[in-house]
Amino acid sequence: MIHYSFPLYRPPAEADNIIIQATLGCSHNRCSFCSMYKSKRYAIRPLNEIQQEIEALAHAYPHANKVFLADGDALALPTDHLAKLLRLLKTSFPRLSRISLYATAQNFLEKSVDELKELRSGGLSLAYFGIESGNNELLCKIDKGVNTDQMIEALNRAHEANIKISATVILGIGGLEYTREHFSDTAKLINAAPITYLSTLQLGLEEGTKERFLKAFDSFTPLNDLQILHEQREFLSLINPPQKIIFRSNHASNALHLAGTLPKDSEKLIAQIDDALRVGEGAMVPRWMRGF
Repeated sequence: MIHYSFPLYRPPAEADNIIIQATLGCSHNRCSFCSMYKSKRYAIRPLNEIQQEIEALAHAYPHANKVFLADGDALALPTDHLAKLLRLLKTSFPRLSRISLYATAQNFLEKSVDELKELRSGGLSLAYFGIESGNNELLCKIDKGVNTDQMIEALNRAHEANIKISATVILGIGGLEYTREHFSDTAKLINAAPITYLSTLQLGLEEGTKERFLKAFDSFTPLNDLQILHEQREFLSLINPPQKIIFRSNHASNALHLAGTLPKDSEKLIAQIDDALRVGEGAMVPRWMRGF
């Protein structure tokens, strides 16, 4: 019997895959825009407890080939603990082709490249990584816990270990006051660090996080949908990454859904944004259909 500790979150791409809660909550859990794990205290789940759940899931879904490790940043687990968990998964799911998890820059920086290579050889192949912004002032304001240089170092370690990165950037996170710094510095970060996938989300603040988030800003003017699209347009126009990136803006928070490969499809994506800007609200996803 599987007993998940709720709330339970997973990336959209993991909707049909096995989910194992290797940890509870998030080891950082201070990002001011995020309310996902505020009701939880970070904890490592015992391997014997997880093993029972893996056995039950393997019996119910013997042909499963993808597993996502929850909660907020399972890469925070000690390397030996995580390596044992990966071996359990590979033994239990003979068709396993991908193991993925959420990870922070801190998680990567706390492990050596050799440790990351060990985890990669054990089956860990994809990490979902929140960049949010490449501007150091904004990273400080949102209490991300790292600066741009540390983020680039973390992403380079992942690349050296051959762990793919699916990164997210939050449009509008600097408001009108920081929009230029946000899109230009974030593009610089993307251009300096090898990632495989990139997604954009639009800022959304729940009541429980709004006050703390805004407290870090002397003034914060939220961007409307048209301003968000302008920010995204400028961001995409500046991206020239060291390797091709599969780009998506299909998260439920986005006003406009885009898909392509960067930098090959940059002009096409910018043209789609320009078309939407000309049409206005009618070209965008209705607000009642958006969420987190």
